[in-house]
Amino acid sequence: MKFIVEKEVFEKLPTACFGVVVAKGVDNAGHYEKIDQMLDESIAVASARFEGKKVKEEPDIIPYREAFRALDINPNKYMCSAEALFTRIAKGKGMPHINPLVDLNNAVSLKHTIPMGTHDLGVSSEDIEVRYSREGDIFIPFGAEEPEAVDPHEVVYAVGNDVRTRRWTWRQSEHGKIGPETSYVFFPLDGFTDHNRDEVIAARDELARLLEEIFGCAVKTGYLDAENREMDLSL
Repeated sequence: MKFIVEKEVFEKLPTACFGVVVAKGVDNAGHYEKIDQMLDESIAVASARFEGKKVKEEPDIIPYREAFRALDINPNKYMCSAEALFTRIAKGKGMPHINPLVDLNNAVSLKHTIPMGTHDLGVSSEDIEVRYSREGDIFIPFGAEEPEAVDPHEVVYAVGNDVRTRRWTWRQSEHGKIGPETSYVFFPLDGFTDHNRDEVIAARDELARLLEEIFGCAVKTGYLDAENREMDLSL
C-alpha cells in the first residue's frame, strides 16, 4: 500500500509538500486524558489568537487560499480544513471531542496551523493517491449513505474510485473515517516547501511522538514533494 501524489498536481502546486505519519496498533476505543487536555488547550489558544481578527487574513492561512484558487476552488466557499477549524472557533462554536485519533489530529493541526487528515487504512489495501478526479469517482459525505457528484478535474484524495477527501483538503468521506475500531491510520499533513515546510515537519514529528507515547503503537513517518512523490505506508 502506497501514498502517491500525481505528477500533474505539482503542475498547479509546484511547492506543495506532504508530511506523512502512519500508526498501527492503536486502541481508539479508550479514553486518553492527555489528548483531551491537548485539544482543549489548542482551542483556547486559537480562540485568543483570532479574537477580533479574520481567519482568512492570517498569514499562515493565505497560502492555502491562494492554492485553492490555483486549483480553481473558491476559498470563500470551500475552506481548507485548518481554516474551517479556526473559523468555527473564532465564531465561538468551540470544537467537539470526537474520538482520540481525530481529537489528536485536530489538536496538532490547530497548534501548527497545518491542514491534516485522518484515514483508516484497515478498510482497504489499495494505494491512496492525491490526484485529479476521474470518471466513475464517488464521494459519500459524512453521515450520508448516498454518493454525491465529484466535479471534473478536482484534486482529491482517493483510493481507487473512492474519493476520501474532496477539493484537496476540504472535506473527508464517510468511507475511511476514523471510528472506535480504527487501529491502522494514515495522517497526511499538507503544506508548501516555500512557506511552512519546517512547520509540517515539526507537526509530523510531534504527532509521531505522541502516537508512540499515548498508544504505544508502531509508527512510521515520511515526506513527499515534487521530487519524491510516493512512499510505502505498510507497517
